[in-house]
Amino acid sequence: MRRWRLVLGGGGADGTGCELRGRDAAMDGALASLYGREMGSGGKAPGGRRSAGLGASAPGVARWLGDIRTYFPSSVVQVMQRDAIDRLGLSALLLEPEMLEAVEADVHLVGTLLSLNKVMPETTKETARAVVRKVVEQLEKKLAQRTRATLTGALDRSARISRPRHRDIDWDRTIRANLKNYLPEYRTVVPERLIGYGRAAQSVKKDVVLCIDQSGSMAASVVYASVFGAVLASMRALDTRLVVFDTAVVDLTDQLDDPVDVLFGTQLGGGTDINRALAYCQSRITRPTETVVVLISDLYEGGIRDEMLKRVAAMKASGVQFVTLLALSDEGAPAYDRDHAAALAALGAPAFACTPDLFPDVMAAAIEKRPLPIPDMAEQR
Repeated sequence: MRRWRLVLGGGGADGTGCELRGRDAAMDGALASLYGREMGSGGKAPGGRRSAGLGASAPGVARWLGDIRTYFPSSVVQVMQRDAIDRLGLSALLLEPEMLEAVEADVHLVGTLLSLNKVMPETTKETARAVVRKVVEQLEKKLAQRTRATLTGALDRSARISRPRHRDIDWDRTIRANLKNYLPEYRTVVPERLIGYGRAAQSVKKDVVLCIDQSGSMAASVVYASVFGAVLASMRALDTRLVVFDTAVVDLTDQLDDPVDVLFGTQLGGGTDINRALAYCQSRITRPTETVVVLISDLYEGGIRDEMLKRVAAMKASGVQFVTLLALSDEGAPAYDRDHAAALAALGAPAFACTPDLFPDVMAAAIEKRPLPIPDMAEQR
């Protein structure tokens, strides 16, 4: 009954008859401040019912942020902060250093800060960078090791050699290539031709172009893509380029050694011109058969649709491995332009949403020129 009382929020009609005391009452107050009934004039709910709210008081918000961190686990705190920004319009308060120091940092908060970057006062920018850096370092720590391990293996396998050392033999491919040499009396295959893995670490084997839509709806994807871009750039076997776009195109490749600089080089919001962005990326491709282009966009194109599709078709015809991600985040099914997604699929470039955990496998498949591990297909299997 206590839990139902906290969910229902009190009042004579909640049916629980449960009275909260002490810590439970304080927790209920923190919830009511955010999820209480709509406020009427004079700070009262319609009909004179008791309600609460955070208002625009910076000290009040600071106390509330402290309270929810006391009463709820970090994952719940992040959800409540996000709801507070959306429901109560607290974005302006994030421009104050004291507020930033009190919040629980996560990917969504970073997206909000990036959208406020251009109006952020200088006194707040250093605090904002510190918050963003904390999140970026957490993501790098979580994602970097598996990404490097997965892609290093894919790069090695993609560099086949015909006279491998014993430890470099790819036995699966070698057996398939020599099945015609099967000797039934000995029940064995005579491997006349050996196929082996190359060693990719000695030189650049693949070019990767990350082309990221920086419209406001893509905030979480921009954060994750910037972190992955920095990880990929740290691998000597990859030559990584990072391009962000709205109606303009900006090449942030020279900032890839620090994903925080990349993030603050973006400008969330504005229109979208995918065709213009792909034209720039296409102009930078020098080894099409060794290039992977990853377009991260919801495909709501504001540019020339037919030209965009022609560019994708031309890149694929030249040998480019083209990947379209509708989102790179954990936010669930994204909103996207279904007509454009269907048109890309017809060109042999299916568009799908991707979680950060799946991204290394997607890149490995693209590098090895294997079918992409599209989530829906994996679920059907």
